[in-house]
Amino acid sequence: MIVIFLALVGAVLGGITAARRKGNKLDIAQYVVVYMILFAVVGLALTIAIEKLAA
Repeated sequence: MIVIFLALVGAVLGGITAARRKGNKLDIAQYVVVYMILFAVVGLALTIAIEKLAA
C-alpha cells in the first residue's frame, strides 16, 4: 500500500516538476516515470523496514 501511494505521489511530483521547467510532453512523461520509480523504491524500502521492525 505504501509503495503504490508513494509511486502515485512521485508521478504527480514528477509531472509538476517537468511542467514547471517548461518541458514538452515527452519530457513530462520521462519525469513522471523516473519519479514514480524512485518513489516506489523508497516506498518498498520503507515497507520492508516496517515489516522487519514489526516482526
